[in-house]
Amino acid sequence: MDASPGAVPDDVPTAAPPAVGMRLRDVQPGDLDAYVRMRCDPAVMAELGGPQPRERVPAQLRRDLETVRDGSAWIKMIITGDSAQVAGTVTVYSHGGLSEIGWMVVPEFQGRGLAGRAVRAVLALARADGRWGLIHAFPATTNAASNAICRSVGFVLVGEEQTEFAGRLFRTNHWVVDPSPGAADSSAGGVDPSPGAADSSAGGPGGDVPPA
Repeated sequence: MDASPGAVPDDVPTAAPPAVGMRLRDVQPGDLDAYVRMRCDPAVMAELGGPQPRERVPAQLRRDLETVRDGSAWIKMIITGDSAQVAGTVTVYSHGGLSEIGWMVVPEFQGRGLAGRAVRAVLALARADGRWGLIHAFPATTNAASNAICRSVGFVLVGEEQTEFAGRLFRTNHWVVDPSPGAADSSAGGVDPSPGAADSSAGGPGGDVPPA
């Protein structure tokens, strides 16, 4: 599976910057600069083995646009306030019999709660849509911020496992959430997360990883 923007720590600093407005939209052909900004930034890709070569990015954007057109993935760009500025992404896609979510926020917008708010919004969309079933996340065990987001939005921790991403093995936490209307507050309470979990090796450690 090709590399893609990872879940970058959405840390809460001692003196948090002011909150900003947020909206989501589908990825667009004009998002190449935003893709390069996310995938080629060392800080953004720190939990996914480092920045990606710029020459790989246009092809990944084209594939991502195809997955949105055919309905096999949601790739939502996080847009700040009333501007057109991309602050990050949240992606949901299916692979190996399960649905996975990933997210990231670029460094200048970290610490403002954007990732958590965007993940909650996408889980609400998934609840209304009903197609995804249980949704899994695989942040690296070292990615404290992404693990905190999983916990705060209602994911249940299944355990630790090795996850392969871009030819490398990472130690990840495996989280699962049930976004269905019957699950209180979009949490995975009462869910048996075991089916299909043990053999999952695709996806990035906390990464926003649409299908290649």
